[in-house]
Amino acid sequence: MELSSRASAFIAQEEKYGAHNYHPLGVVLSKGKGAFVWDVDGKRYFDFLSAYSAVNQGHCHPKIVEALTEQAWKICLTSRAFYNDCLGPYEEFMHNYFGYDKVLPMNSGAEAVETALKLARRWGYIKKNIPENQALIVGCEGNFHGRTISIVSLSSDPDSYSQYGPFTPGLVKIPYNDVNALAQVFEKQGKNIAAFLVEPIQGEAGVFVPDEGYLKACFDLCKKYNVLFVADEVQTGIARTGKMLCCDHEGIRPDMVILGKAISGGVLPVSAVLADDEIMLTIKPGEHGSTFGGFPLACKVAIAALEVVKDEKLVEKSEYLGKIFRDEMSKVKSPFIAQIRGKGLLNAIVIKPHDGKEAWDVCEKMAELGLIAKPTHKHIIRFAPPLVITEPELREAIEIIKLAIKALE
Repeated sequence: MELSSRASAFIAQEEKYGAHNYHPLGVVLSKGKGAFVWDVDGKRYFDFLSAYSAVNQGHCHPKIVEALTEQAWKICLTSRAFYNDCLGPYEEFMHNYFGYDKVLPMNSGAEAVETALKLARRWGYIKKNIPENQALIVGCEGNFHGRTISIVSLSSDPDSYSQYGPFTPGLVKIPYNDVNALAQVFEKQGKNIAAFLVEPIQGEAGVFVPDEGYLKACFDLCKKYNVLFVADEVQTGIARTGKMLCCDHEGIRPDMVILGKAISGGVLPVSAVLADDEIMLTIKPGEHGSTFGGFPLACKVAIAALEVVKDEKLVEKSEYLGKIFRDEMSKVKSPFIAQIRGKGLLNAIVIKPHDGKEAWDVCEKMAELGLIAKPTHKHIIRFAPPLVITEPELREAIEIIKLAIKALE
């Protein structure tokens, strides 16, 4: 991609003073509103990544920003060493919103996953009577739950785990979308298994949507073997897939739900674990904590962000617009397109290399035409716009995607 001198300077600055992180597309953003972002040179783009589904409510949503600024002038942080007048109302709000007895507030999605792992093990020892230090947690190959040592111990992606060992014991990997594999591991080791940790759709794996009925069958197996069903809904939750939680598609209520990203509408790092008392109360005061978890700013922002989801009917919008996206893209006949898949407004196109061009080239061409998205695993492009996008805007964006693909054929 051709970059202006201004954009190039910002990129060079990051490369000189910042540690390696992701491999970003060559755009330097400076402003966002709704479904759009603007770069440092004033060029507008459709945002079709939404910060990995953190910006479901759109960039800089006025209600969320107002909640942030109003609270910021009062008090930002108290730590959990003292009570404050924001956390209790937030916890009750979350109870009424999602229907779980308790919420344990954290900050990042990875922190929430780690918290869920601790809760699962503690429940296993206290409630299931698993022998001390023998508790197992089962996860799936192809997962992405975060970047901490324990979480990458469960990863099957060499980029995530290579040369980070030794790894956390007690974590078992099985194939995703394979009920028989779960049944077999439960049959062999079920007495010591505390939890099954699963993404309802594997986002980082390329929006890998499991077979219909997979989640329900796994949930039923968990009930049979007295194993906690733990749903990592950090990316799939909060209306992204056309339901409030992705697990709602199969009518199941996980024992634990892990949330993050869109809880705050992308305004602050906010995450949470939801569970009932039997699980949550196994951790006593002083046995787990977070300086920032549940801080006043986060509480006010999260309430506003989740109110926006219901007020603006983003669940229904996601379901409706997602069908339009998949229907329209399925009409495109191109040697680049191998598969289109997704639910709601979490979708992906599997790109088949053609004439020396790959998914990255398609993304660069889309950016040139005014739409940004990012490849995952080299050959898959995820398309996840803010859920506030309008139907005319979505159709305009679809035409850009079509033009980009055709231009490279």
